[in-house]
Amino acid sequence: MPVVSLKEIVDRAFAERYGVPAINIVNDLTLEAVLAGAVDARSPVIVQTSVKTVKSIGSDVLFAMWEAMTAGIEVPVTLHLDHCPERAVITECLDRGWNSVLFDASTLTVEENQRQTVEVVAEARRHGAHVEGEIEAIKGVEDGIGADTEPQRQTLETAVAFIEETGVDVFAPSIGNAHGVYSATPALDFQRVTDLVGRTGVPIALHGGSGMTDEQFRDLIARGCAKVNISTALKIEFMRSSLAFLKGAEEADRWDPPSLFRDVRGHIVDLTTGLAATFGSAGRAW
Repeated sequence: MPVVSLKEIVDRAFAERYGVPAINIVNDLTLEAVLAGAVDARSPVIVQTSVKTVKSIGSDVLFAMWEAMTAGIEVPVTLHLDHCPERAVITECLDRGWNSVLFDASTLTVEENQRQTVEVVAEARRHGAHVEGEIEAIKGVEDGIGADTEPQRQTLETAVAFIEETGVDVFAPSIGNAHGVYSATPALDFQRVTDLVGRTGVPIALHGGSGMTDEQFRDLIARGCAKVNISTALKIEFMRSSLAFLKGAEEADRWDPPSLFRDVRGHIVDLTTGLAATFGSAGRAW
């Protein structure tokens, strides 16, 4: 199965009402492990890269890793640039071969956001790529992007007009979700997802998924959240499993990096297969 477009993955999920894990990777190990987990689960997967990851690794190296690891892969996969407010980075990634981008202009006025999103959609189309849009910031700072203040919620009419005028392929609304770790189970506006889907027929991206309950996931996916973002959960799993292994290595005075990598990889594979089962994408590969 070759790499496919974001739209192909998300539209199928939207039509059949399952969610596809959209997982932010941080290095080569997590990239390989997420892909391996998707293969084990027979699930499509959206691999996401933050602006911070693109800049720290470099788009050329990151995309070369992606090409090498997805050569001959047996499940549908796609590469997505997450929360990017920088037009230059969007252009760089589209030029390199990213399949889709989230243009995060949520700090701008809705009018300016819409004007620039129209331009980004046109640019992406020239590359055969797709665009996720948003008009409200998601509460919480992730990889240096965002704010800890509660975002201003736009009206349903404003959101519908933005989706229709820009032609975005996926829309990410604010529904009480947040990036990072929730201090309590979040109170979510489920109806807003239903209303947006009913008015536009456009798949919804659910941000701030780390920490939501399985029941919340299932409800939102049934309403049209076809793309489910997971970032914090991977970071926590990556660092906690590394810490636990290193504590054991210190106690045993045994220092073998490949053993560390193998152990952490197993945790990320398990995270990926678990998400696919929860979101209903397991066994949905074509």
